[in-house]
Amino acid sequence: MTSFILLGILVVAALYSIGLYNHLVNVKHAVAKAWANIDVLLKQRHDELPKLVEACKQYKQFEQETLQKVIAARSQVHAARESQDIAALGQAEGALRAGLGSIFAVAEAYPELKANENFMQLQNRITSLENGIADRRELYNDSVNINNVQIEVFPASVVAKLFEFGAKPLLEFATEEKSDVDMKQLFN
Repeated sequence: MTSFILLGILVVAALYSIGLYNHLVNVKHAVAKAWANIDVLLKQRHDELPKLVEACKQYKQFEQETLQKVIAARSQVHAARESQDIAALGQAEGALRAGLGSIFAVAEAYPELKANENFMQLQNRITSLENGIADRRELYNDSVNINNVQIEVFPASVVAKLFEFGAKPLLEFATEEKSDVDMKQLFN
């Protein structure tokens, strides 16, 4: 009788451990899926930015320094995205968003550029992608939070350590993105 009870306890413990393992695998893949969703939008925006820069370059007097900042930030985002360096991506995203904000603000001083249909379509497309990236970033951070909590709570932490499930980094905002925008600087 005690051997049946002991065997029953072992079977229940094994089934529970398998269930925890499967849950942790699902959580890990949810993080990967959330990252892949961000990656798709970053790639799309990466492809649109040169078109925006070219549209602005058509206006010879357009501020070259602003365009250079966007080009440099685009390269940093691309490098961070390719290496999946979440911390570097957060910083590069901040620089890119600031650069885009500058382009859109400076464009206000160029009525011909603002009237350019190509520029307006690119501006709308990039703004739409920015909103999508923000939404996906929130989903990614939620998935990472769930992952990180699940690998720390008992008894899942035992299974997580046994099978080397690790914590994932949050996609954090750059300091510039959290601070107020200096509107005077954008228009100078």
